[in-house]
Amino acid sequence: QVQMVESGGGSVQAGGSLRLSCVASAYFYSKHCLGWFRQAPGQGRLRVASIISGGSTNYADSVKGRFTISQDNAKNTLFLQMSSLKPDDTATYYCARVPYDSLGCRWSAFRDWGQGTQVTVSS
Repeated sequence: QVQMVESGGGSVQAGGSLRLSCVASAYFYSKHCLGWFRQAPGQGRLRVASIISGGSTNYADSVKGRFTISQDNAKNTLFLQMSSLKPDDTATYYCARVPYDSLGCRWSAFRDWGQGTQVTVSS
């Protein structure tokens, strides 16, 4: 079982910034994908940013240009730098780490969601 521990959330005003952190319970030496997801009340979990083995990054259109995903592999830590925050960014944020193979990132394989970290953006 992989444990993901998210932190760094909080309450900010629109236009503000936050940096989220995620520490995984173990290292992976094979190619893998790391991602940030968010879930607002009454909505499904949405992938907002991902990074493949410290290389290629992808962002949801709603956060592109405002969020930056990065990692410190030595510390097995994933980050999400969020700027120009909007009220629509209000959600619980989760991180995930899954294998990457010829079929791509195996997001559907992830089951070990943590408690997440709450981000609240006021207008």
